[in-house]
Amino acid sequence: MPLLSSLHPQVQADACSPAQLSITNPTLLVRMLTVASRGRLEDSHSGIVFSHQQREYSRMQMRVPGAAFTEDGSTTGHAVTGRRLTAQCGLSRSVGTLFLGRGGGDGTLKVQLSTLQAALRRQLPPLDHMPASHRMPQKFWAEEKGLGETGMPLTGLAHTLQASRPNFVLVMADDLGIGDPGCYGNTTLRTPHIDRLARGGVKLTQHLAASPLCTPSRAAFMTGRYPVRSGMASRSRVGVFIFTAGSGGLPTSEVTFAKLLKRQGYATALIGKWHLGVSCTSRADFCHHPLSHGFDYFYGLTVTNLRDCKPGAGTVFGTGIRLLAFVPLQLLLVALASLQVLRCLGLLRVPRALLLGLLLLAAVILGLLLAFLHYFRPLNCFLMRNHDVTQQPMSYDNLTQRFTSEALRFLRRNSEKPFLLVLSYLHVHTALFASRDFTGKSQHGAYGDAAEEMDWSVGQVLDALDEMNLANNTFVYFSSDHGAHVEEVSTRGEVHGGNNGIYKGGKANNWEGGIRVPGIIRWPSVIQAGQEMDEPTSNMDIFPTVVKLAGAPLPHDRIIDGRDLMPLLQGKSQQSDHEFLFHYCNAYLNAVRWHPRNSTSIWKAFLFTPKFTPEEGSNGCFSTHVCFCHGHFVTHHKPPLLFDISRDPRERNPLTPETEPRFHEVLQAIQEAVARHRATLTPVPDQLSMGNLLWKPWLQLCCESSGLSCQCDREKQDQR
Repeated sequence: MPLLSSLHPQVQADACSPAQLSITNPTLLVRMLTVASRGRLEDSHSGIVFSHQQREYSRMQMRVPGAAFTEDGSTTGHAVTGRRLTAQCGLSRSVGTLFLGRGGGDGTLKVQLSTLQAALRRQLPPLDHMPASHRMPQKFWAEEKGLGETGMPLTGLAHTLQASRPNFVLVMADDLGIGDPGCYGNTTLRTPHIDRLARGGVKLTQHLAASPLCTPSRAAFMTGRYPVRSGMASRSRVGVFIFTAGSGGLPTSEVTFAKLLKRQGYATALIGKWHLGVSCTSRADFCHHPLSHGFDYFYGLTVTNLRDCKPGAGTVFGTGIRLLAFVPLQLLLVALASLQVLRCLGLLRVPRALLLGLLLLAAVILGLLLAFLHYFRPLNCFLMRNHDVTQQPMSYDNLTQRFTSEALRFLRRNSEKPFLLVLSYLHVHTALFASRDFTGKSQHGAYGDAAEEMDWSVGQVLDALDEMNLANNTFVYFSSDHGAHVEEVSTRGEVHGGNNGIYKGGKANNWEGGIRVPGIIRWPSVIQAGQEMDEPTSNMDIFPTVVKLAGAPLPHDRIIDGRDLMPLLQGKSQQSDHEFLFHYCNAYLNAVRWHPRNSTSIWKAFLFTPKFTPEEGSNGCFSTHVCFCHGHFVTHHKPPLLFDISRDPRERNPLTPETEPRFHEVLQAIQEAVARHRATLTPVPDQLSMGNLLWKPWLQLCCESSGLSCQCDREKQDQR
């Protein structure tokens, strides 16, 4: 037993969970394949950890279907709960059998090496697909270390298995521009931890949000599908959920990556912003809630952070209040005054009942306005832990620190099993906020303070992965749901929106500034560090990438629009699998991107573009705060407005038949792709219809025993 004689694993069998074997070794840490009770290998959900650190350890996991370990190391058809034994791992040259025994080599659970090899070849990628830096020297081959002539390199087994079963930390910023992080060129906003993440992995420079608005983009991210397929794309001006007591949301028929990973035994959590709905027909059905979409644990905000959630930060409903309240009140007051004057002058006989009626109508409108302003915050801006309201209205005091602490606790609770953490920040969506440690510290006012606090939080998560020796086997993704909101300017004239770099436009439109977002992926044991890729990729690609890496099959009953990123990230492919990408403005097809095979050109054709205001030279729709997608707010283009993004990323010079010989050929190919794409769409209920968006009192969540006030702070109570 020359290789494993010094290892001392502990085996713990349990009726409802796989046996756990912990191995400590200065050179090699192995997590075993799933093993069947008759020496037959079944599909593996195990991963491998490799380390050069003397004290690092991992978990070796075995599952024996229908059997469990007894105290003497044999197997039985009945589970034995709570048994623990200490065994030695040994390798027998002469028999060519890998076995676990209770010392001295007399164990009874055996796996023939030929069976092991066959299973590896059938289920896992070849060893030569692993980066050279992850392989051990040839002296660790099986024959020299006791595996026999037919043995596979044990280190190859380790790293191949590692690639098949990583942990996942998916980090989503809100409204962060591609020009905000230092690794994307910003020299004045300090983001050292995001920059560290980029240095350790791959920086995607043409990473695209599936929509330029929060709700549809997040729906696409979770499902790997264009939001129009799930009904998560609006046909009205309002493209996101505003009220927690609306009835729309991500349909229960949709499959998220969290659902699929949960079935694979992953611990799953979403911390932060959800924005994909809560309930359908009653406040307790939680049909759209994160816990109904595959997450074991949720702590955060079910809708979104708005100016109205923070006292003194203003309101996003200014236009609506003006049209629905101020204008009617002004008209009523003018009418009342005019009628009263005419009545006093004797020029018109005005019934007293009419005057009282108009006065009552004005009072009702004013009362409704005051009630809206008073109750919006507690009814919509609250924190939940799973299905329970914990803080209503939410407090911004140390909010990012609380999210960070929840994330770290989840990682520590689940460090011994595979996990999925989606950390979805409220930063840097308005209302902007930051804790005392970050307020006033940046060069970019409140926006910079918020961005730098978010970067600190990212660093805390990365440090925790390092401390728990999980970094090498954790797939970390960082992005933003769409581009920065360039029209965000406070009532005092302070710029509260971010930086989209050289790109035109921003949030709510499909110019590059609205959809080109930061995209960083790190997985140290598999993906080479320090790479930069300019191929078109989408936030929808995270779905198939994560699902495949977790060992789950992709759904076959629906179209998945995302593409597996691993061939691109590992250098096996030099071009994105996306030949065409379709850019929607709410439910309206706005633009099409075409990256022809074996070509460096990236064509982008706009079917319509938003009308920037107050003048055409503006870089946004400042008059309406966001750009809208239809009616007199847009300009339709026939033929479509065509750009070559590879040569003109700023989208300043639209092509014409005179400037581009292939103009008509390109548009013809795009039009054919649009026809094929539209043929795949099927009618679905509109989750963002006005009926689904409107507030419904029977769906309103409130703190228990809080009466009509809907106010509580259980978080302070818990801290006591």
